[in-house]
Amino acid sequence: MPPGRVRERAVRRSIGIFDSGVGGLTVFRAIRRRLPAEDLVYFGDTAHVPYGTKSPDTVRRLTLEHVRFLLRRGATCIVVACNTASATALAALRRRTRVPIRGVSGPGVREALARTRQGRIGVLGTSTTVASGAYQRALARQGPRGTRVFAAACPLFVPLIEEGWAGARVTGEIARRYLAPLRAARVDTVILGCTHYPILKPALGRVLGPRVALVDSAEAVARALQGLLGERGLLRRPGRTGTERFFLTDVGGSFRRVAARFLGRPIPAPRKVNVRVESLHDGL
Repeated sequence: MPPGRVRERAVRRSIGIFDSGVGGLTVFRAIRRRLPAEDLVYFGDTAHVPYGTKSPDTVRRLTLEHVRFLLRRGATCIVVACNTASATALAALRRRTRVPIRGVSGPGVREALARTRQGRIGVLGTSTTVASGAYQRALARQGPRGTRVFAAACPLFVPLIEEGWAGARVTGEIARRYLAPLRAARVDTVILGCTHYPILKPALGRVLGPRVALVDSAEAVARALQGLLGERGLLRRPGRTGTERFFLTDVGGSFRRVAARFLGRPIPAPRKVNVRVESLHDGL
C-alpha cells in the first residue's frame, strides 16, 4: 500500500460526514431531509475547532486522520462538510482513498454559476477558506469569461451563530460591515462558504436585498450526493428509517445544545473518540 493510503474496512454501510465542529450539521440536516433512509455518521473535531484560523498543512493532517476514522466505521461515501477542509484537503484525500469524497465547495460553485445573472459572484467564508482561493479559482475556471469574484472573510459569524445570536442586532451590524464590499461590487449571487452561514440567511438577505441569490452549499451537496448514490445503485429502499451516530474528539462543550438548535431536535449522546494525528511525510 502506498504511503499515506487510507485502508478501507467496511463495517456498516453509511454516509460519513466530517466537520471541524458543529457547522457541518447544516449539511447533515440537508442530507437527512433528502435521504431519510440512509445511515449517517457524523464526526466533529471539537477538540481542534476552529479550522478557519489554522494553517493549510494542519487542516490537511487533521482531516486525513478523521476521514480514516469514518472509513473504519463503514463509510462508503465521505462528505467533507467543513469549507476550510474542503478548500485545502480534498485533493490529498482523493489520492488516498477509493471511496467517493465530496466537499461543499464544488456543488456550491456549480449552483452559483447557474444562478448568477451578470457573472458577479460573492463568496463569504472563514479567513483560511478565503485566503486559500479555492472558491475563487474554481469560479474562474468553471465560469464563462468575464465572471467576477469578490470574496469576504467573516471570522465573527461562527461564534455569533454558536452563541445563538443569529438574529441579534449586533449580528446585523457586523454583517453590514462585512458585506459592504460585496454590495459596492454589485454582486447578484453570494456563496455561503461556511456551513454555519445558512443559519444567517435572514440577516444576510436583509443586508444584501431580495435580488441577490444566496447559495446554500449544504442543499447543493445533498442534491449532488443523492445523484451520486443513485448512479451507483447505493440508495437504500424508501420507507426505511436511517440511523444516526455522532462522534466527537471533545464532548465537554456545547455541541449538543448547538446541534439541537441547528437540527430543531435533540440528538443521541455523541461518543468521544481519541484520534492520533500522525506526522505525515508523503506530501500531504
